[in-house]
Amino acid sequence: MEPENKKSFIKVLIFVLGLLVIASGAYFGYRYFLTVKELKEVKTQFASSTIEFENKIKQLEDELNQVKNENENLNNSLLAERAKNEFFEEQINAIQGTVNTLNKLSKTDRELLKKYSKVYFLNENYVPAELAEIDERYLYNNNHKDKPIQIHAKARPYLYKMLESAAASGVIIKVSSAYRSFNDQANLKLSYKMTYGSGANKFSADQGYSEHQLGTAIDLTTPELKELSLDFEKTTAYKWLKENAYKYGFVISYPKENKYYQFEPWHWRFVGVALATKLHQSHKYFYELDQREIDQYLVSIFD
Repeated sequence: MEPENKKSFIKVLIFVLGLLVIASGAYFGYRYFLTVKELKEVKTQFASSTIEFENKIKQLEDELNQVKNENENLNNSLLAERAKNEFFEEQINAIQGTVNTLNKLSKTDRELLKKYSKVYFLNENYVPAELAEIDERYLYNNNHKDKPIQIHAKARPYLYKMLESAAASGVIIKVSSAYRSFNDQANLKLSYKMTYGSGANKFSADQGYSEHQLGTAIDLTTPELKELSLDFEKTTAYKWLKENAYKYGFVISYPKENKYYQFEPWHWRFVGVALATKLHQSHKYFYELDQREIDQYLVSIFD
């Protein structure tokens, strides 16, 4: 190729290359412009989507808080309702307890804890609602076939447990006398008066004033003693009774220095475990308490 032609060719090539460079620059510049534009649009869309998403999140958070508040209100209402129901249940139970107590009291003989020795009076028609014969193995002698010795039916199990417990400790205690009717007491008092005169008033109650008519009083002795006497105080049986009788609901009615009758170590009365325990622990005897205080134990006398 001629030098001139070669130069022309080179010029043309350079020109073409220049055009290509310019065209490439223009193309890539255009593509960059489009890319930047697309990025701006994407950014704008993203920003818009982010705001929308944030708004949605806030909306959901608001709805969640609302649901939480509603749940909290419901929970508070539930707790308040539960507390109200528990209160009503306590009231109902208290009322039911009162009703049960009143019902129990209505079925319990109110005479059983009255102070009858020269205080209250039992008329000739009074007979305990339930009387039960005492088994002869617990009696001082079995010569009672014509007229069985009886005790209040609900007090009898306590008597048996007491005598059996004493026997298990090697102490033999027997029942000499228990329930006596109004007429029985009248006849007994008459016989005592014929024997002891006015002195009988010191150890024998008039009819209507005897604890024996209640069916819850018993006279106790031992096989060694032939009759009721102050010698019973010297026996291991009396010592055992002083230490243990209250556990079975029995108390001595006329201890030393009582203001009703002479000391009767053999005469014991069933007043219920609760009252007997109170008397034992406070070192008092039945007739020292106010009747209103005694009456509080009536509902639990056979518990």
